[in-house]
Amino acid sequence: MDTGLGLHDYAGPSRKVRSFMNVMRAVQDPDLAAVRQVARLGYKSEEVCDIVLTHLHLDHAGGLPDFPGAQVHLYRREYEALQHPRRLLEIAGYDRAGFVHGPQWRLHEMQGEKWYDFDAVRLPGIEPEVWLVPLPGHTSGHCGVAIHSRSGWLFFCGDAVPVNLNLGFWPVLLYRSTIGSHVPRLKAFARSHPEVRMLAGHMWLDWFEKEKLA
Repeated sequence: MDTGLGLHDYAGPSRKVRSFMNVMRAVQDPDLAAVRQVARLGYKSEEVCDIVLTHLHLDHAGGLPDFPGAQVHLYRREYEALQHPRRLLEIAGYDRAGFVHGPQWRLHEMQGEKWYDFDAVRLPGIEPEVWLVPLPGHTSGHCGVAIHSRSGWLFFCGDAVPVNLNLGFWPVLLYRSTIGSHVPRLKAFARSHPEVRMLAGHMWLDWFEKEKLA
């Protein structure tokens, strides 16, 4: 899924990346880069064939240059937003330094399919099943990613649920203006489908099990 920041972001961060790191008080350790984590699992970067992105913000797609041979699966609307950013979070959050290597984009569009009751598109040629689930709002083409793992379904909600918090206490205007209007639906889905493990975009803990979606 998302790559996080890349090695170039740690070695020579752009102005946007420096600003992000300062505001978020990010740990500036290149060993956190996805390519280093993949290496610690015993794989080479060139063995990564497919990357599936929720969206193109610098903290989610900055590591793409570390996997130049991978196909990058993306909802077409998000690619179009990169080309013509209009929302504040698109203008501020996209860092073109992460794309100068020329990613091998594989763009996807809706074809009338469903994952559970969500409009979604299954990524062809990838097993086990992987689905892009549009959850626009944070960016125009923001998606969740659903993966059918050996232990069942994993649903990474990306920044539609950005942090490990009880979002029921967030002011409605705050979360709708920054991440979209999906939180109530996602909370209801989690209550109805405990068999699906749901993860938020910036967290270590399982959103459903730890927060109980109170």
